[in-house]
Amino acid sequence: MVARFIIQKTLTTAAMAAVVLSSVIFLSARADEVDKVLRVCQDPNNLPFSNIKGEGIENKLAELFAKKLGWKLDYFSFPQRMGFVRNTIRFKLPGTNYRCDIIMGVPTGFDQIATTKPYYRSTYALVFPKGKGLDTVKSKQDFLQLDSKQLKKLKIGLYDRSPASQWLSRRGLLEQAVPYRIMNADPNQYPGEIIEQDLAAGKIDVAVVWGPLGGYFAKKIKQPELSIVPLVSEPGVNFQYEMSMGVRFGEKEWKAQVDKFLDENKTEITAILREFNVPLLDETGQPIP
Repeated sequence: MVARFIIQKTLTTAAMAAVVLSSVIFLSARADEVDKVLRVCQDPNNLPFSNIKGEGIENKLAELFAKKLGWKLDYFSFPQRMGFVRNTIRFKLPGTNYRCDIIMGVPTGFDQIATTKPYYRSTYALVFPKGKGLDTVKSKQDFLQLDSKQLKKLKIGLYDRSPASQWLSRRGLLEQAVPYRIMNADPNQYPGEIIEQDLAAGKIDVAVVWGPLGGYFAKKIKQPELSIVPLVSEPGVNFQYEMSMGVRFGEKEWKAQVDKFLDENKTEITAILREFNVPLLDETGQPIP
């Protein structure tokens, strides 16, 4: 949430020092030099990142990579819950191949696999309907400076144990929080429900989610029309994350090949991210117009 991996990254970083939820979210595979197949493990129900129909950001990136390699593309689908990495990219029975060889989207430095150089940077964001009293909010400061009575009435949806929950706690707004479980055991659950179902239906007033999740559903949902406001990190709360691809430890040549793909196809990769309305940041953490 991206989103689920961002939550896992946050928890790992809490072990290391503590983005979907955002949302956050996730393909995997590898290229095999023998049979020329790019084997990608994906969450089958995790838009905007991946789904069984191949409609997500990471599906499109996998298609681009396979095309550039001239290889067949194949998926191994597994719900992105606890144990996702263990049951996908690192799973191998004696005498068999690994189930998959690359994870298309993980936080840079994710400690369960070797991560490539980052190919995009994004941040958590506020998402809310237009015309509901929040149209003056253009930044985190605008939100916090709302009239205290108005602020106290808001129902703010967020995923548990995320930077959003840390932020609301530090700002004394936990009473307004409506927590959602990022690691729901229901295979039909997906991080975007917080926006597509509950925010759109008025069950919550604001959602604080991983930026790609917010950007995708803000573009997809036509009624109500949604605003998205990227959040800036502050002392004690990191909203901004770099995203990489992931391979198994020790596969240096394969990792170098993935890094080469990222270097040589920046324009096309960015176009895919733009198509999905991902809030992008530059290397200094500033929004890219």
